[in-house]
Amino acid sequence: MSKLFEPGTVAIVTGAARGIGRAIAVELACEGCNVVVNCRTSNEAAAETLRQVEAQGVRGLIVEADVSAADEAKALVDAAIAEFGHVDVLVNNAGITADGLLATMTPEDFNRVLQVNLGGTFNCMKAATRPMMRAKHGAIVNISSVVGVAGNAGQANYAASKAGIIGLTKSAAKELARKKVRVNAVAPGFIATDMTNAMTDQAKERTVANIGLGAIGQAQDIAHAVAFLASDKASYITGQVLRVDGGLII
Repeated sequence: MSKLFEPGTVAIVTGAARGIGRAIAVELACEGCNVVVNCRTSNEAAAETLRQVEAQGVRGLIVEADVSAADEAKALVDAAIAEFGHVDVLVNNAGITADGLLATMTPEDFNRVLQVNLGGTFNCMKAATRPMMRAKHGAIVNISSVVGVAGNAGQANYAASKAGIIGLTKSAAKELARKKVRVNAVAPGFIATDMTNAMTDQAKERTVANIGLGAIGQAQDIAHAVAFLASDKASYITGQVLRVDGGLII
């Protein structure tokens, strides 16, 4: 069976040590990409992602970088180019939460979530777009959230960051289209991760009751959507937000 990507395609996945980021990195490797595994600090989880990537018969590389810092985001892209010669795909997945009600949320918690989620996405896009524009080829997929579309009580900072990613995606898509660089976003719904696994069974049941398909999504569901949007199968798609939420928001 043919793969989605040509041999030698290079993808950077931020926040790829575990969860959705790992699933995306491994899926891209399965489809033929060499993968740069980004993590804020190198650890066993990142090493496991690298092992799974390289098990697909492609090359992998771990690069430590805090993408909320512009210089580190640039160093991430520079390291990818130094190792592989070019960058074809960028997946901005790195993100954090610091939930709390608006009335009690601290400015520090609000700003930090925006700095990592939205600022990190901007920093990596800024660093990667110049070489992509020179090559007149590239695909960027940003991980937003249905919370960025509909909002969620107790997540004003997270919702604002993910809504900002949608606006950033659409604006960048308009700027970069003439240079043949596509920019899209995936908005996951309720996906099984370490964070959701920590919820009580009762809380999970209440959430699942609102999902049209009646089930929690899997990280692989997001990875499939990302791989499609990053590939030439989506060569005429840019500036779009694909909700992968099982019908949670219709």
